[in-house]
Amino acid sequence: MKQFENIIAHMRSNPTDVRFSDFGNVCDHYFGKPRQGGTSHRIYRTPWQGDPRVNIQSKKGKAGAYQVRQVLKAIERLECEHDSEK
Repeated sequence: MKQFENIIAHMRSNPTDVRFSDFGNVCDHYFGKPRQGGTSHRIYRTPWQGDPRVNIQSKKGKAGAYQVRQVLKAIERLECEHDSEK
């Protein structure tokens, strides 16, 4: 879990410089296996209603900054919902 905390801290501090492999590992950890993989996109399902997807794609080995921000927002929402269930 510590490795994910370090990657997430880096994602927050510098969303334009996140390795796609690290980004994919964080998404796998929080959202499970991608619904679609093996193509240029990975699509993850989220547990809430509305637009229940996180869509990521590699850009020259890096994650897109807007995708990093989208994933951080989804992770925050997951953590808030998990904390409210306690």
